[in-house]
Amino acid sequence: MTRDRIRALVDARAFQRFIAAVIVVNAVTLGCETSPRLLDRYGDLLHLVDRVALAVFVVELGLRLYAHRLRFFRDPWNCFDLAIVGVALVPASGSLAILRSLRVLRALRLISVVPSMRRVVTALLTAIPGLMSITALLGLILYVAAVMATRLFASTDDEQFGDLGASAFTLFQIMTGDGWSDVARPLMDAHPWAWAFFLVYILISTFVILNLFIAITVSAMEPEVLGDIQEGLDQLDRREQSADALVIEELRSLRGELAALRKTVTDLASPAQGNGALIPAPRPAAPEGGPTDDSPAPR
Repeated sequence: MTRDRIRALVDARAFQRFIAAVIVVNAVTLGCETSPRLLDRYGDLLHLVDRVALAVFVVELGLRLYAHRLRFFRDPWNCFDLAIVGVALVPASGSLAILRSLRVLRALRLISVVPSMRRVVTALLTAIPGLMSITALLGLILYVAAVMATRLFASTDDEQFGDLGASAFTLFQIMTGDGWSDVARPLMDAHPWAWAFFLVYILISTFVILNLFIAITVSAMEPEVLGDIQEGLDQLDRREQSADALVIEELRSLRGELAALRKTVTDLASPAQGNGALIPAPRPAAPEGGPTDDSPAPR
């Protein structure tokens, strides 16, 4: 096969669907291998499916590399697939036995195969600069609150606020909404005003900062959503144009049939074609005072 044919093969939608199906089957088999009962009964079959799937991935990457050559490495998703499959090819023995558990990363190849997932991840990657800024702001607020909580509550609750690390972990737990009242209520027995500290901290960290994460993520997803909507509208326009072209073609066909039918009716209505008799042409009228057919001929 020529390089162009191989490129058309690996870029075809049917081939991509086949690879996606192999990824799903391989992910299911890797999950089944975690069950000792299934592994005892179907271990050989599961290992065979895993090796066949790995062989399919290697062949696919080889075809794509042959078809696109150095352009293969210009696509980050191709490099992502190559890294995941390369990890699976490393011998998982001895000190590298931990790499055997990384085989499940092959399920992540579904992201690069399914276009909708790929667009979502791409949008999230474009939002990383904004997310990093929000993360830095959240870390600063968490640090300031941890220093304050250590100075205020270390003498009362040494386990949760005894040092900076313990206070930061406790405040992170409160930020996620995990049992913050169980932390605040015992402190309020010794510090009745402690509720004000936790109230301000929760309002800033949870209701403001974490919602900024959501806002930035939604803003990053908006172009992708608009792109999907525009693509759907374009497909609808193409379908409407195709339907209009079909209607116009049908009208032209009907017009031709009507013209042929009109000609046929005209031919059938003609006396010359109807009974085969010829109709004599009408005699021209004689001028006034001139000779007629009934007048005697001149001598």
